[in-house]
Amino acid sequence: MAKVELKQPVVEEISSVIKDAQSVVLVNYSGLTVEQDTIMRKELRESGVTYKVYKNTMMRRAFEGTPCESLDEHLHGTNALAVSATDATAPARILAKYAKQYPALELVAGVVEGKYNDQAGIQALSQIPSREELLAKLFGSMQAPIANIARIFKQIAEKDGEAPAAAEA
Repeated sequence: MAKVELKQPVVEEISSVIKDAQSVVLVNYSGLTVEQDTIMRKELRESGVTYKVYKNTMMRRAFEGTPCESLDEHLHGTNALAVSATDATAPARILAKYAKQYPALELVAGVVEGKYNDQAGIQALSQIPSREELLAKLFGSMQAPIANIARIFKQIAEKDGEAPAAAEA
């Protein structure tokens, strides 16, 4: 069997992973210990992020004709891909957290929702809270005025010894 035929399934695997991805982040993992890598992979997996090491030539072939083609210039050294199909900020957020803990891990670049981001862009993206956090803040801010009104009615009722007529109706 020719070498090309052996490499084709790997290229197809990469292509299928990045095809419908919300975000693709390229990282240089050189210098990470196995223990550090295992901890990071566990959190990525729990967040629904696919993290895998591929050969640069395989990634280059899979990126051809896709928005990820702009990552070709960064494909040298020891690289890994972190891909999320559902949460555009998850790979950058998690990897940036571990890059602070482990200086050997370096965010290189990425493609988020079809647009290329350099290292600074990925760092900025990592500061955006997750969807769940944003929804919690939204609902909290919507709930605050209602809770304040309820507290006012309670204080009025306690002061007067009875509930106000507007609250009974």
